[in-house]
Amino acid sequence: MIEIHNIHKTFGDKKVLDGIDGVFESGKMNMLLGASGTGKSVLLKCIVGLVKPDLGSITYDGRIFTNNKLDIRQEIRRKIGMLFQGSALFDSMNVNENVEFPLTMLTDMNRTERKKRVEFCLQRVGLENAGNLMPSELSGGMKKRVGIARAIAPHCTYLFCDEPNSGLDPLTAITIDELIKEITEEYDITTIVVTHDMNSVLEYGDNVMFLYKGKKLWEGHSSGIMDTRVKELNDFIFSNRLMRDAKKIEQIEENEQRDEDIRNGEV
Repeated sequence: MIEIHNIHKTFGDKKVLDGIDGVFESGKMNMLLGASGTGKSVLLKCIVGLVKPDLGSITYDGRIFTNNKLDIRQEIRRKIGMLFQGSALFDSMNVNENVEFPLTMLTDMNRTERKKRVEFCLQRVGLENAGNLMPSELSGGMKKRVGIARAIAPHCTYLFCDEPNSGLDPLTAITIDELIKEITEEYDITTIVVTHDMNSVLEYGDNVMFLYKGKKLWEGHSSGIMDTRVKELNDFIFSNRLMRDAKKIEQIEENEQRDEDIRNGEV
């Protein structure tokens, strides 16, 4: 579990994060939702330690991360896996070497142990036969899978995903979402996903935090997000015709059910 309290961050005269609080549970898909420029990625970078907040605290399973001793922060960082928006694979390394890289940098595994771990991780993401391929030979979905394998290779406790569906077709996007969800639950990982994809949120969001202009305006399970009274969130959710039509259909069905209940004397 990761907890953040009163996180503030300013760049120059621009307030990017304005007092963000939240709890991200283990074994859950915790999603940071919002339009571009709302502070999602900056908050993610603060949580993983790439950006230092001006004010506030971050704890990992009760251990203070912000402003703690360097060795404590490094110990926590070794448990963090990161799936970057563009996968960020090393072009000069094949798939096996990409997945092995964090094991070489962050663990004391010997060559045999690293090889077995790489094989296991690639098998877990369905790429057991792709180890010798170069990144240039992979599709977008395969690159994401390699990125996930690399992220979980050092037995990560915390997984951060920055727009994991970016640039993928709808079917592949669903596959990647399902894979992240499965791994999160299977290994009881605390997963935080930065996204603006409402399909991902509605289908897989165990806990959703909506950011708007650096503030948290709503937080809850995805099952309640369609009924919110927060104007900015509604404007974001129903910004396209498909979502507006879905809302209308939902309201019609609710009205029909209410009328039937009245006729049956249940109301």
